Amino acid sequence: MKPLFVLVIVYIALLAFGGHTTFDKGNIFAGNMAMGVMLLFTAIGHFKFKTSMAAMIPLFIPKKAELVLLTGALEILFAIGLAIPGTRYFTGIALIIFYITILPANIYAAKHRINYENLYKPGPGPKYLWFRIPFQFFLITWVWYFSVR
Repeated sequence: MKPLFVLVIVYIALLAFGGHTTFDKGNIFAGNMAMGVMLLFTAIGHFKFKTSMAAMIPLFIPKKAELVLLTGALEILFAIGLAIPGTRYFTGIALIIFYITILPANIYAAKHRINYENLYKPGPGPKYLWFRIPFQFFLITWVWYFSVR
């Protein structure tokens, strides 16, 4: 839920205040910058909650903590790529693929009631998927609309 708030608040703020600045570049700029800020926000979680997030990855996948750190670093690179108009299209495609690939980890975490912020407290369980799956498709649609189309 927090990433959604970050995404929407940054987008609205850029649209509302962008016209009063010298860097206003319109709707596409605001959409990409909002996604970039959200990615930086979620990347922080990959470093702060590394152990808990590693538990979200199915057991058969090795080097879970390293994978969490790698995906955090990828999110930072995606944020940078969205900020550069010349790389935005390819970054958008890569980000859509990324969002599709991480969905199984979210399903696994919900199924096993894993709390990505605190491994010692139970997560919300399968009811979390009623938000997470539509949110994942919302993110994919957002990236497609602002970066790829």
